[in-house]
Amino acid sequence: MSAINQYIDLYNRHRKAIDTHSGGAVNAIRQQALRVLSDAARMPEKGDEDYEVTSLEEVFAPDYGVNINRIDLGANPAEVFRCDVPNLSTCLYFLRNDAFFAGKNSDNALPKGVVICSLAEAAVKYASIVDAHYGKIARLEHLPTALNSLLAQDGVFVYVPQGVQVEKPVQLVNILNSSAPLMACRRILLVAEDGAQIRLLSCDHTQNPDIDYLNSQVIEIYAGRNAVVDFYDIEDSSDRTRRVSSMYIRQEESSNVLVDGITLKNGITRNDFSVDMVGNHAELHLLGMAMASGNRHVDNHTEVVHKAEYGHTDELFKYVLDGNAVGAFSGLIRVLEGADKTEAYQSNRNVLASDEARMYSKPQLVIDCDDVKCSHGSTIGQIDQTALFYMRSRGIPEQEARLMLMQAFMNDVIAGVRMDALKDRLRHLVETHILGGASSCRDCASSCNQKK
Repeated sequence: MSAINQYIDLYNRHRKAIDTHSGGAVNAIRQQALRVLSDAARMPEKGDEDYEVTSLEEVFAPDYGVNINRIDLGANPAEVFRCDVPNLSTCLYFLRNDAFFAGKNSDNALPKGVVICSLAEAAVKYASIVDAHYGKIARLEHLPTALNSLLAQDGVFVYVPQGVQVEKPVQLVNILNSSAPLMACRRILLVAEDGAQIRLLSCDHTQNPDIDYLNSQVIEIYAGRNAVVDFYDIEDSSDRTRRVSSMYIRQEESSNVLVDGITLKNGITRNDFSVDMVGNHAELHLLGMAMASGNRHVDNHTEVVHKAEYGHTDELFKYVLDGNAVGAFSGLIRVLEGADKTEAYQSNRNVLASDEARMYSKPQLVIDCDDVKCSHGSTIGQIDQTALFYMRSRGIPEQEARLMLMQAFMNDVIAGVRMDALKDRLRHLVETHILGGASSCRDCASSCNQKK
């Protein structure tokens, strides 16, 4: 049985229970998702177009459990975990697998009119907003998105009204926890209306590293006219965690969006970023950083479509791979006819720290108009041995010299972060992982203090 068929059968057997725990738009798109999946024979496999490295059929094939009946699978994360960025006070929220919990006093720091709550709750309580965006930005023809839409019951809803600025960053701690293999289907819907501003830091962690998990995640972001949205997505999970995440963004006129996808520890990761720039003067900064060793696998695919004039895109993804790790990057920037005065720049740069590590890179530009400035490029190399020798000849130990070179390599991705405290934290995490440390959610209670 294909991965798709086993989950279609699961849905057909438990359709009533799945719908009972959600409502509104979350349930409304299930039948459309079911039709898309029913017409497909299988998930994309290695060698398929745009899926040369990751076999999603293999990723979804294991018989993971799905928490259809919303059983409480662990302690309240607000009481157990202290996942924090030093010197950064945040509004703190949690997803335990795919169930939403608010941190203590989080809502008290939000401006009037801002809503952060369970998506299942929002589908009923804020139906008009959810109906206008849920499933409208995401592409259901993308099979992992269709599967998520078929089974998702909850997630996070973030709404910032017109002209409102959320000064305090929002932090969302996503915790996978179960005593048996589990697939969590979570959704995030972020709506920033005209002139709104928000910064969101999302952190993925695995509590029990000895269990197999599949994190199926779909994120939809709407940035209205002149809206400013920062979304930092950090994965620091476990070797037995598989993650398939699809992020969809719609940008209106003069909106400014920064997305930074960071993989620090994982098993197999597949991230898709899809951006529609539909308004004039829209600006996008799309950054990514991956550090992988052992047998880990990190795969990032991006598609940015410029549909209006004077758009600007800066895209930069960097990888450091060691051991037998495998990395992949496929990026497409498409400039449609009529999108004059567009400036779009794409770069993928990679360092292989071992002879066994492998990197696959496919940068692409498709331009259907003449009055543009666009470029793309890719480099794959090893640590600069000349620089390493120079540093060692001046008394710097090899391990420290390698650390300094890798930190310098990653610096321009970290420099793109628009929060100083988070920059400092990322530099520390990069150092920890280069030196072989394993910072993870289960260690946070002893190393960090939760901000109130």
